[in-house]
Amino acid sequence: MVPDVSTGSSILGLINYLFGKGRREEHTDPHIVGAWDMAGAPDPGHDPNATYTQLARRLDHHVDLRTRDLGKKPPQHVWHCPVRAAPGDRYLTDAEWADVARRVVAATGIAPEGDEKACRWIAVRHAEDHIHILATTVRADGRRPRTNRDGWRAQKECRTIEAEFGLRRLKSGDLTAPKTPTGAERAKAERQGQEVSAREWLREQAYAVAAAVRSIEDYFTVLTSLGIQVKPRIGPETGEVTGYSLAAPGDIIFFGGSTLAPDLSYNRLTERLPTQEVANRPQQAADPADSWRRAETALRTARTVLDAGDDAVTQGHLDAYGDTLHNLARTTPGPQQPELQAAAQAFNRARRSAIRADHQAANGLRQAAKELAYAPNIPGGLAIAVVFAALHMARAAAKWHEQRGHQQQAAAAQEAFRHLQASCQQTAEPVLADLARRVPRPQTVQRFEAAVRQAVPEHADRILTDSAWPALATTLARAESAGHSPCRLLAEVSARRELDTAERPAEVLNWRIIAQPNRRAEAARRRSSAVGAPSVPGAPHPLATPVNIRPEERGRRR
Repeated sequence: MVPDVSTGSSILGLINYLFGKGRREEHTDPHIVGAWDMAGAPDPGHDPNATYTQLARRLDHHVDLRTRDLGKKPPQHVWHCPVRAAPGDRYLTDAEWADVARRVVAATGIAPEGDEKACRWIAVRHAEDHIHILATTVRADGRRPRTNRDGWRAQKECRTIEAEFGLRRLKSGDLTAPKTPTGAERAKAERQGQEVSAREWLREQAYAVAAAVRSIEDYFTVLTSLGIQVKPRIGPETGEVTGYSLAAPGDIIFFGGSTLAPDLSYNRLTERLPTQEVANRPQQAADPADSWRRAETALRTARTVLDAGDDAVTQGHLDAYGDTLHNLARTTPGPQQPELQAAAQAFNRARRSAIRADHQAANGLRQAAKELAYAPNIPGGLAIAVVFAALHMARAAAKWHEQRGHQQQAAAAQEAFRHLQASCQQTAEPVLADLARRVPRPQTVQRFEAAVRQAVPEHADRILTDSAWPALATTLARAESAGHSPCRLLAEVSARRELDTAERPAEVLNWRIIAQPNRRAEAARRRSSAVGAPSVPGAPHPLATPVNIRPEERGRRR
């Protein structure tokens, strides 16, 4: 059951909408199911003699009295709260919806139980799965009600109602969720043939750009290059930027950064996007695989932070991990990209909580994420190793949120985990099968079996009976050719993190070894740098097109 509190200033306009046919004639049998006084609330839905104006005047009675005393109407005196049942919930009768409405207005301070001077309110039903609660926020004694944190209190009461009514139990929030599109925004997107509303589309573009850029100046520049309209807000005293709004190409409706998502506000962005000199921006590595290896290492390090780190430090790493997912999706084209994009979008909810993030503590992971945005695509095992590390990070994030009661964030992290798991299955199985076909000679395999029993004796049986063991044997043979000792290498990669919880320990070790640098290549690069090899110039910015829809396509379809 989902409540959605908002305020306004036109009681008659809202009554016209609630009792009308709807924007797409979806309203059926609109009528009042509950009110401050059922006898005193005329019902235009079922009473042919009742009018919208009569109902508005009854609701506005205390507002009009206060207006005569003060000479002007109280601001934002209309309180509106739709309450919608979750998909799959059973049918609720009018009497049950009336009970829901009474409990919500009591919990939010609009009409506390037993308060004879409370605000006037009605609950209108014009569909099977939801009601609209409408109130005027002036009490009979002329005071305004105490409605602070009314949205949170409405959610809390709905969780109790779900349990008592036997409805689907939804996740409790912590006021860090972004605003959902309004009905008008969804209808507009439908008319224009868009799959998502402009608000949702802009939010994903903003997250993807913020993940890759190095400064707030670059953030605005790249958004503009994508065709997105940027309107900065300038402080009148300082003349400096204090905020911004975005609009989709060809649109006239602007959304403030904080209304897209709390962590997309100007202040939050400047916390993690300090101004950087051009010389400090990431450059192409001598080995294109280096950026991928650093990302894999940073993800493994971040996962250990989730196990033992301070909450603020962990929150900073979760935010940087969200950036990593966006850049990983952008740098990994192919059939797995949609799943990676879905994982990044799902984790946007898991990267926010009421805990203030320590962004400086997560600088290592954030830097690796920025480099990944500029890294060339490397198909094969190394890219899968990074996705594999991201997969385990998502599972750890879900566990961390769950332990702290962050229900919505835990569910979002689990959803990201499922998308990453699907991406791994799409790409890892063919690579593992190819490695298994190239398994070395039996004598070499036997030598590697002995190395496994010597390096990781407590997990040897599980590793050698894992279906991924032939692939691991091939990877060990390649590592040995590159200058690694199989026994020492196995001991090193198995010590990075416990294998007790790994369902397929051979596959885990396989991706860890693939992420190891090539010793001979490392030595060659050190020799090259020692004789003064020139540095490689910076790569062009990777964000050439939006995440899902090109600007010219979106403008044309609009």
